[in-house]
Amino acid sequence: MIELDLNRDRRGAPTLVEQVVQGFARAIDAQALRAGAQLPSVRQLAHMHGLSTFTVTEAYSRLVSMGLVVARRGSGYRVAARAQAGRVRATEWQPPSLTATWLLSDVFADHSVPIKAGGGWLPNEWINETGLQHALRGLSRVPAARLGDYGHPYGFAPLRARVAQYVDRLGLPVDVPNVLLTQGATQALDLAVRTLLRAGDAVVVEDPGYCNLLQILKLAGLTVYGVPRTPAGIDTDALETLVDMHRPKAIFVNTTLQNPTGSTFGMAAAFRLLQIAERHRMWVVEDDVSRELAPPGAPLLAAMEGLQRVLYIGGFSKTVTPSLRCGYVVAERDVVRELARTKMAVGLTSSEAVERVVDKVLHEGRHARHVEAVNEKLRAAHATVEERIDACGLELFHRPRAGLFLWARLPVEPERASAVATAALADGIWLAPGSYFRPDDAPSAWFRFNVPHSTGDALWRFIERIR
Repeated sequence: MIELDLNRDRRGAPTLVEQVVQGFARAIDAQALRAGAQLPSVRQLAHMHGLSTFTVTEAYSRLVSMGLVVARRGSGYRVAARAQAGRVRATEWQPPSLTATWLLSDVFADHSVPIKAGGGWLPNEWINETGLQHALRGLSRVPAARLGDYGHPYGFAPLRARVAQYVDRLGLPVDVPNVLLTQGATQALDLAVRTLLRAGDAVVVEDPGYCNLLQILKLAGLTVYGVPRTPAGIDTDALETLVDMHRPKAIFVNTTLQNPTGSTFGMAAAFRLLQIAERHRMWVVEDDVSRELAPPGAPLLAAMEGLQRVLYIGGFSKTVTPSLRCGYVVAERDVVRELARTKMAVGLTSSEAVERVVDKVLHEGRHARHVEAVNEKLRAAHATVEERIDACGLELFHRPRAGLFLWARLPVEPERASAVATAALADGIWLAPGSYFRPDDAPSAWFRFNVPHSTGDALWRFIERIR
């Protein structure tokens, strides 16, 4: 059996998942592991190298997607026959085609790109493994009869109550009927669009802003206008002008640690946004999925306004795990009732099994301690990546020292940004150019960097070459 030489220094090494993949790929390529050879079980390899089972499972999944390993029920993982591996040596990795389809959907299934600097999630090894496993064991003890129907249209009541308690601590006192659970925060955004708006309506988004939201709005046939995002929120002067001209029905904003810039609203911008929304009777959809990763004290629009015109959206993908699709909307009760009707019409109930697991993680999985540890790792990663960005002479939009993202301008013409992203893929690096986050798809020399996935040397050697 091969020995994996793992570098656990997060400042200069790839993630542990990537190191495991690379170690096995090199051994298979050199035929130190031959076709048909049995790999250790997930638990065995985790125990041998002091890894989490989530890290090993993710690494094995990537090896399967690369065609180097096959998984068979009852017999674990084995090295693939050379024909199954496509007779492609591990050192001859071929990048995927960089298309809009790959970036919007296939990226979640394609594990072949080693360095995910443009991704939107935490490293797998940062998951609260102990809390999650405890919750899954708890679900296995739930009588099958309790999971025999579709569940409640509003979601699992104990988790709804836990969400209500959470937002109450943030200064937004609500009751359980104000909370609707969804299949992730992205579904919550989709339900808000389907319920509040109709094709042809004008809406405002941040420029740059959340790329999946932009696709939802396009599919709904809405007219989308962008308002510039600043380090302190949106440009409210530009918003005032835009609202006077186009009379939009809604505005969508990330209050805290915005995706993609990492910036957080200041109090002045928050107050003025709400004043404009009230004056023009405009819905405010507040997407706040990263608040647990932020320092305390950031404005909460829903608390400031009282849910008269604000819908508050959150989720658990950033602090529990993205694979448990679980989010929520907090809104005025009549609005929640209409959102629930839309939810049932387009997808029936959300998964009670998933909601039970999330509830148990929050209640019994030492969640607060886990979030504190994640935030500490993020602070360290921010310091490392900021240092590398400064050394390369790149312009930083903001220095949040928290959350997942940094927004930096590369020294290239905006029209060349997509070509740079394509060239990066040839080096096994996924970059996310700014055009993906703009409502008009306009070229941009700005790039989103996922901080914990951007600490390795290979990324910055590539950036140095394009300077």
